[in-house]
Amino acid sequence: MTTLIRLEILRTLRNRRYLLFTIAYPALMYFFFIQVYGTTALAGGLPVKTYFMVSMATFGAVGAVLTGSAQRISLERKSGWVRQLRLTALPGRAYTVAKIAASAVTTLPAILVVFAVGASQGVPLTAAQWVALAAALWLGSFVFAALGVALGYAAAPDSVQTIVMITYMVMSLFGGTWFPVTGTLEKFARFDPVYQYNHLAGFTRPGGSLDLVAVAGLAGFLAVFVAAATVLYRRDTRQA
Repeated sequence: MTTLIRLEILRTLRNRRYLLFTIAYPALMYFFFIQVYGTTALAGGLPVKTYFMVSMATFGAVGAVLTGSAQRISLERKSGWVRQLRLTALPGRAYTVAKIAASAVTTLPAILVVFAVGASQGVPLTAAQWVALAAALWLGSFVFAALGVALGYAAAPDSVQTIVMITYMVMSLFGGTWFPVTGTLEKFARFDPVYQYNHLAGFTRPGGSLDLVAVAGLAGFLAVFVAAATVLYRRDTRQA
């Protein structure tokens, strides 16, 4: 299984589209947002530079796992590669776990590049906060890695890209990626995993602490997405 994970990671890192849209694009968008919003602090006293550093890091991380794993799995199903793997000694659950693990690892560059840009712009975090935030966002990305695997088994190769992009953009829009979610909209946003993902950074607010509600919410989403991926994998196995 470790060999499969290593191959998946190397294949992703060699993909130019991955490098452009999940690493370079979020970093460029970060510059755009801090210029638009200026130095005004957002609700709760969180600086603009910190808020959008987190939101662009999560945007890149979610994009890395959704657009990568879902489309690749769908194409592998079409080409017969998944069917060939089933003929080997690799258990089905190991293939699913390997996909999720490899996808989650590829989120690290997306997170760290935006963090590097944020640090260069003077984001006021302590060393401990930098490390804790990087760990929180990386662990949170496993939720979306599982969702990507589920979408890869659920969608046909011809439609998977459209489904993934709609899912990605809707979750980002209502999850606080492009602007802070407040008021009535926030009541619905709580059911958005991206909203919970962004709230993992709550401890970076002045006097803030780890948002345990967000942690519990993401744990619930992870369980649902892993279960969905398992069911869809088994369905695909029966149809093969």
